[in-house]
Amino acid sequence: MEAEMAVRPESETIPLTPNALTVLEKRYLKKDDRGEVCETPADMFLRVARTIAEVERRYDPDADLDALIRRFYDLMASLEFMPNSPTLMNAGRELGQLSACFVLPVDDDISSIFEAIKHTALIHKSGGGTGFSFSRIRPENDRVLSTKGVASGPISFMTIFDVATETIKQGGTRRGANMAILRVDHPDIEKFITCKNQTDKLTNFNISVAVTDAFMEAVRQGKEFALINPRTQQPVRQVNASALFDLIVKSAWATGEPGLIFIDVINRANPIPHVGAIESTNPCGEQPLLPYESCNLGSINLAKVVKNKAIDFTKLKDLVWTAVHFLDNVIDANRFPLPQIEEATLKNRKIGLGVMGFADMLLYLGIPYNSPEAEQTAEEVMAFIQRESKAASAALAEKRGNFPNFPGSIYDTGNGKGHMRNATTTTIAPTGTISIIAGCSSGIEPLFAISFVRRVLDGTEMVEVHPYFEEVARQRGFYSNELMKRIAQAGSIRDLKEIPKDIRRLFVTAHDITPQWHVRIQAAFQKHTDNAVSKTVNFPASATTADVRQVFLMAYELGLKGITIYRDRSRDQQVLSFGPEKPKETHPIAPRPRPTRTLGVTELIHTGCGKLYVTVNKDEIGFCEVFAQMGKTGGCASSQIESTGRLISLALRAGVELDAIIKQISGIRCPNPHWSNGGQVLSCPDAISKVLASVAQVQVSQEKEEGVAMGSCPDCGGAVEHEGGCVVCRACGFSRCS
Repeated sequence: MEAEMAVRPESETIPLTPNALTVLEKRYLKKDDRGEVCETPADMFLRVARTIAEVERRYDPDADLDALIRRFYDLMASLEFMPNSPTLMNAGRELGQLSACFVLPVDDDISSIFEAIKHTALIHKSGGGTGFSFSRIRPENDRVLSTKGVASGPISFMTIFDVATETIKQGGTRRGANMAILRVDHPDIEKFITCKNQTDKLTNFNISVAVTDAFMEAVRQGKEFALINPRTQQPVRQVNASALFDLIVKSAWATGEPGLIFIDVINRANPIPHVGAIESTNPCGEQPLLPYESCNLGSINLAKVVKNKAIDFTKLKDLVWTAVHFLDNVIDANRFPLPQIEEATLKNRKIGLGVMGFADMLLYLGIPYNSPEAEQTAEEVMAFIQRESKAASAALAEKRGNFPNFPGSIYDTGNGKGHMRNATTTTIAPTGTISIIAGCSSGIEPLFAISFVRRVLDGTEMVEVHPYFEEVARQRGFYSNELMKRIAQAGSIRDLKEIPKDIRRLFVTAHDITPQWHVRIQAAFQKHTDNAVSKTVNFPASATTADVRQVFLMAYELGLKGITIYRDRSRDQQVLSFGPEKPKETHPIAPRPRPTRTLGVTELIHTGCGKLYVTVNKDEIGFCEVFAQMGKTGGCASSQIESTGRLISLALRAGVELDAIIKQISGIRCPNPHWSNGGQVLSCPDAISKVLASVAQVQVSQEKEEGVAMGSCPDCGGAVEHEGGCVVCRACGFSRCS
């Protein structure tokens, strides 16, 4: 107890925002058997600091453990650095799995495929995300020699992985996330490119095409390109490379997927090619890994290293060295979900130190995001972090030894000794929830909004304003509550003439910035990053496929290792085909009259609002009527439930299929979910859908749970941000990838 008091004085406070507290309580802090939070944020940081510091005794039995615990605690409690989410959640707890990123091999063999599915379940259960290359699987309709049948192809197996993920994630604290990669020369590539054009399919996958230099050269020259059967390594047909590239472009324009992984660029930067070639990345694309490797990530909050409108490089150096020490210790503190992962990780000891708060840093420096000065700052900062992280890793190697697969001469650490503790040291990850905890902008993304509406649990709405913008607005005399509400509605200040021009130029948001500037900033960071850079290139809704094509080509020319784009509102409707649609004639549908006699059942289901009685009636034609009533009468809830029943009844008598109705209302969340009969009832509409499904014996769809693809958060209904191949709600901390 005395040691703990020395580490964390009781009077010490952590400057957490209300959003940060909400996210911590909901997703990170320990809970007791009743589901009640039983630790404070300071307790959490101390739990993590102690667990990671205790590793030190393996290397130095005489180490001052209390001093190191305090150092690691201050690193996090100051909000100057955050490790990846599994470390915050699991360090010092029974699970003990601390890594976010994993890649699993998938060979052209049923045993390998289902072994990978089993391993995926174990990793997701422990809080990690998984990446796969399906490029080794033989194409659809290829021969299966053992059975004399035909193969079903990689997309069919992706569906099995998706179902397994959907099942496992229901019981976890983090949603399972997957990356599926297919080489551009695979015979099933066209089907892969369009496999998510219906956005309710493969909802637990991000998809990316592994693009080769040969393909990009064929696109540039307008040549034919061979598709190769991975089983025989023989060409099966030729395609026009430019046409195939345009199919990728059109699909990305329509839905945001697939992304591109420049696989040859990645392997040219592979620090351990003698160990193996890289085929896949983690779910958000920033961490290329060999089969069974994992990587521990952490991010420095750049907003905390600005002093007197200049970057404090002395402080930044100290943060980098402490963070590298912390992340190397995480590897040894980790409880790996599989022995193969433990072996591969310990042999290469990859860490990924990155940044968050870059947009905030630029604001404090007075530099607009879309400017040459921002590009120069990005290069300068990341080059410094890269150099110092290598020096810190080399210093650790002198004390602890090189990583076992260390190749020797290929490393130039600048110290003339050729030491290196970690095969990689830098990665730019999406920092969705940890940036909310740190109270800063996410990763290297620009601000998503100057002001936004946050919905709290009782349903009330609060206008949140970027604190530095509020400070400047008050100093310059143009602050008002009314203006802040207008900004929240507009999402940008560029057209608000009452705000000074220099302020409008500085406080730019993601959609104020051209896609080309997004790519240039990403490229500036990529120049000095071992692994890859996670970033979403935002396009306005009016962008054309030609705009997307240009940016994809630009990304390759500037040396990016991957790129993800998102066109505003592109997922607001299902995309079934790219061809022009003929206008359809529409005719009003009149519901048939209510029958005079019906037969039905009434079922009791418990909700967070109380007991709900749902009656479902049918006549000789089919289901025709739904009534729902709360055990307690009156109030707004009862009137809403009654209106829901009336509208469902109207739809049924108008010929709308019951499963379509169930699909629309299942998964809708309210602030008071409830467990009933072994399952979670998210709201009264969700309860009605469960009764309807039970009566009609149909499967309840989970599309609404993944409704983030439709532009709103499934947890709180707020706006979501598309960043780094992921979807994040900054209002409540929801993340599709974590």
